[in-house]
Amino acid sequence: MASLVKSQPTPKSYVSAPAYAKQLKRFTSVSMVTLFALILLSAFLMPFIYGSLTAFKDKEQIIRSAKGSILPMDPVQITYPTYTYNDQELDVYEVTIGGEPQQWALVEQNETTGQAIYVNTVQPENSITLTGKTAVIGSETIENVNPKLLTAKLDLYEVSIDGTTRTLALYKPGRQSSTFIDPDDPSAEPITWEGKWRTLTAKMEFAPRTGNFKEAWDGIDFPLLFRNTLIVALLGMTGTLLSSICVAYAFARFPIPGKRIIFLILVGTIILPRQVTLVPTYTFFARIHWTGTWLPLIVPHFFANAYNVFLLRQYFLTLPREMDEAAMIDGAGPFRVLYSIIIPQSWPAIVAVGLFHFVYAWNDYFEPLIYLLGKPELHTITVGIQRFNFIYDQQPHLIQATALLGLTLPVILFFLAQRVFMQGVVVTGVEK
Repeated sequence: MASLVKSQPTPKSYVSAPAYAKQLKRFTSVSMVTLFALILLSAFLMPFIYGSLTAFKDKEQIIRSAKGSILPMDPVQITYPTYTYNDQELDVYEVTIGGEPQQWALVEQNETTGQAIYVNTVQPENSITLTGKTAVIGSETIENVNPKLLTAKLDLYEVSIDGTTRTLALYKPGRQSSTFIDPDDPSAEPITWEGKWRTLTAKMEFAPRTGNFKEAWDGIDFPLLFRNTLIVALLGMTGTLLSSICVAYAFARFPIPGKRIIFLILVGTIILPRQVTLVPTYTFFARIHWTGTWLPLIVPHFFANAYNVFLLRQYFLTLPREMDEAAMIDGAGPFRVLYSIIIPQSWPAIVAVGLFHFVYAWNDYFEPLIYLLGKPELHTITVGIQRFNFIYDQQPHLIQATALLGLTLPVILFFLAQRVFMQGVVVTGVEK
């Protein structure tokens, strides 16, 4: 007889209380750190987001944003009344002739001659020519004709009528009751609604003002400012890379007497405020007649920078010396080692230093202001934007559009080189 074997139930897997508490503690700590980072990021990006949104608004939208509309929004409107003539929606005017009101639709208007052609909405076959205040209807001439525009833009609102919410156009607002028009059937009987129309919700639509950027572009001669800033930034970046690479290479590879003390003094100059050296450097450049040129903005960067030297030196120290020694055995000199061994392996740090200086030169305002005073044809973007601010100080949307245009190139460069840039910053932070 076959023996019956009872299968034993599989024990349920479970997490012990100490392990669960440990996981919960870790999850809580990670969540708190992430939340704190998001709060800091939001606070940091808030001015940028606000400025970017303002660049796409006009004055009315900015005023509307103070009431809670963050995005560039416009009220949805309909044109009422209109007259359809030859498949065109024409504006309607009211004219009083012989004591009787008539409605004319504007067909064509010549801005040069001041002549306008109308048709009567009741008898459209009869065209009317109006020159100044003199109207010609067939063979009849009528003086002192003054057409009054009836066509207007009506805002749409969400109106509750008999328990149903409808989208209606506000035709005649009132304190206690208002008259609305059905936008789907404008010729229908107007609707009277009892209540305060200001309490209604207006129907809005997304309407960015992209024309702000063209107006800002033309308003400050942006191509000239862009060219000037690009020349100054690229030449200065070239100079700082050439000089900083050589100095960092010397600190990283050569047995210079007192190297640590010299490097400590060099790094100590990072905390030196610019205001301390501003007056003597300006006096020096003024005496050699460099003011009014780009030279004070470019030449000093050919003499290295303590911060850039520090970053590059830290990166060079992470490279194995065995490769240098192997190249020297093959007959390579110091500059050959730098060109063939060090630089090809240091592109992340070099790109980081180059981007740091490019963004610094692109955003620098004070030095171009004092050295290029009285030379508007040499001004950089920052000085041009400030000049634009003085002219358009009552139009913040144009000011923000100009600032956003000036920010475009550095942002594009950063995202294109983001991976290499971050690698260079991380590696140069390794202590050596």
